[in-house]
Formats: sequence, structure tokens, C-alpha cells
Amino acid sequence: MNDAATHPTESNLRVAGRRSSADVPRRFRNILCLDDFEEPARRFLPRPIFGYASGGVETNSARDRNRAAFAEWEFLPRVLINTRGRHQKTTVLGRTYDLPFGFPPMGGTSLAAYMGDSVLAQVAAELNTIMIQSGASLTPMERVRAIGPTAWFQAYLPGEREIIVPLVERAQHAGFDTLVLTVDVQVPANRENNVRSGYNSPLRPNLRLAWDCLVRPRWLFGAFGRTVLEHGMPHLENMGFPRIPVMGYAERPRMARDALAWEHLELMRKIWKGKLVLKGVLAPQDVRIARESGVDGILVSNHGGRQLDYTVAPLRVLPGVVAEAGNMTIMMDGGVRRGTDVLKALALGAKFVFIGRPFLYAAAIAGAAGVHHAASILKDEISRDMAMLGITSLAEMTRELLVPARGPI
Repeated sequence: MNDAATHPTESNLRVAGRRSSADVPRRFRNILCLDDFEEPARRFLPRPIFGYASGGVETNSARDRNRAAFAEWEFLPRVLINTRGRHQKTTVLGRTYDLPFGFPPMGGTSLAAYMGDSVLAQVAAELNTIMIQSGASLTPMERVRAIGPTAWFQAYLPGEREIIVPLVERAQHAGFDTLVLTVDVQVPANRENNVRSGYNSPLRPNLRLAWDCLVRPRWLFGAFGRTVLEHGMPHLENMGFPRIPVMGYAERPRMARDALAWEHLELMRKIWKGKLVLKGVLAPQDVRIARESGVDGILVSNHGGRQLDYTVAPLRVLPGVVAEAGNMTIMMDGGVRRGTDVLKALALGAKFVFIGRPFLYAAAIAGAAGVHHAASILKDEISRDMAMLGITSLAEMTRELLVPARGPI
């Protein structure tokens, strides 16, 4: 991908609003929005892996309502304002980034895409935005941090000091400056879609899996085969227990995450010297306790609708979370697919948003070039939307520019 296509300047966006078709590689000509990455990914990935990435939990209600929540707000734009100087810089936890969106933790990235964790870390660094490496990823955290200086690390931890302390110290020694603790995985979710699609962790070799892989030869030989040939069988690398291969019959240890409590967070706060973020918080009462416990940031999230079905959409609780946040930085994920979604979240108090599935699909089908194209689409949308709203900076994206859908002004 040429430099102009990969890194569109604000001046280019001001003139065109969207890159011309001549600037877009041919294979991306029909991918006009983030949702357009899904169908190519469905065709590229084996059924169990696509099902794992795309599905929610039980009825998929929480996943689908995350998306629907954005339709509950409409814009009230201002006009006759010179917006030629607009930019998308935003400050998160004391560091300024060039974009208001980044890549959240996704455990299956390097199973779906060749070196997927490294790809996202590299692109995030090139775009000067945030990538959060998942504790369930298949790449050692030290490698990801070396590739991506803007990367954060996310941990899945049980309520066991003997696992918490070594893993936190390892992340610190790896050079991460921000640690994210996910708090909404107390027990494994009832992901019926995983059973229906044939997904297990680790993947169990059988005839059904073999067929699913054989009919996806580009993934089998281009992503998985290349990984095994060049790097060996992928393993869970960062969970705090011995390495487990991604495919085989080894049992994945069951950690006592239902014993994780505020006392363990306080232990982490004592030993972690960098910024500490909680992911998976929705209730304002928990936001208050987090603030009093010395947490630096909250990532408002219902795990992409993958844990407790019918959990409230993060966008709906965002104003209440912000009201309790004090000096903490509030971020969110869940259902973000458009520039308008990003701006609505910012207007309701988020400082930054994370977008998962579309960027995983982009990495799967086209590696770094795909992720750059997806980011360019979203950046173009945000810039165009800012112009039509009458703002030049994201700090101007306030609640006054929103009205409830179908409600009075």
C-alpha cells in the first residue's frame, strides 16, 4: 500500500472527504466500510475460527444491542464554521495519540491472521494509536512490546497471588507502561455458537476440523501453515500458567477467576508502577470503588457481548460512568463500526474507543495492509463527520451536539 493510501493527511481528507478510487489498492475497492470486511473474512477463515470471532453468547442479544445503542442518538450539527484545521488528536492517560480509536485485546488474532498480534501492534505504532495485547494471545508479550511501543497489555487473572505477582512483574519487565485487568470473565461464558461451529480451546483435531481447514486453503497454508513452518505450533503464552498449544488434546487449566476481588486489584496497584486500567466495568458503583482504589482508567465494556447475555450496552451507561469517574480516563468498546459511532461515544464522555472484530477480519484477509485500509476508512469518516458537525477538534464533540432519537429537542 502506498504511503498516501496508508497515511492520508488531514489536507487530503479536507479536499476529497474520501480517498479517490485510484489511491485504493484494487483488492480493497469494494470494501467501503468496516462491516465490509466481515464477508471476506467468513470466506477466508475456517468455520470454527470465524464463529469464535464473530459470535456472542447464548442469543447474541448483548452483541447485537451494542450496535443498536448507537441508533438511539442523533446529531444536531452547527453550520457556517470554518473546519479546515480539524484534527483527530486525543490525549489518553497522559499521552497524545493521532487517532481516537484503537485495537482492543483479542485472543484469537494470531490464529485468524498470520502474526496477527504483531501486525496490530506494528500498525498501531505506525498510526500512533493504541493496541492492547490480549492475555490469551499466542505471541509472547515481550515480542509484541518490542514491535509496538504504543501497545498495552491486558491480563486475565485469578484470585491467586502466586499467579498475579509473577505475571504483573513480567509485564513490567517487558516494558509495558499500561496494564489492563479484565474483570468480567469470572467463569467461562455459555458460548453456544462455539459448540455449533466446532470451536474448542485448544482446537481438537478431528475430521470436521480437517475439512473446515481444507476448504479454506488460503488460511491453511498462508496463515496457519506459515506460522507452524516459521515459528512452530502457536501456544497460549501470557496466561500465567505453562504454555498450552493452540491445537491438541491438552487441557487448559481452569483458573479461579470467580475468586478475583478488589483486594487483588489493590495488590496489583501496589506492585504495578505504570497506568492501571479496568476493562469490563459497567456499574457506576464499581467505577467509584475503582477510583478510590487508585485505578487510572476504565474501559467500559461488556466483552463484545461474549460473556453475560442481555448485559447493558456500554454506550447506554457511558454518561453515568463518566459522572463517577473523577480524574480517571474513560474509554469504551462494543458495537463501534462507523465514524459517527466514534463521535457519539466521545460526545457522551469517552476519551477513546476500541474496535475489535473488523480489525481482526482486516488483519486476517490482508495483514498490515488490510488494517491500514480499515483505519483509513474510519479516519476518513471521522474527518468528514467533524466537518459536517462544525468542529475542528475532538474536544468540541460535546453532548450539546446530540439529541435522543425521536425525542424532543
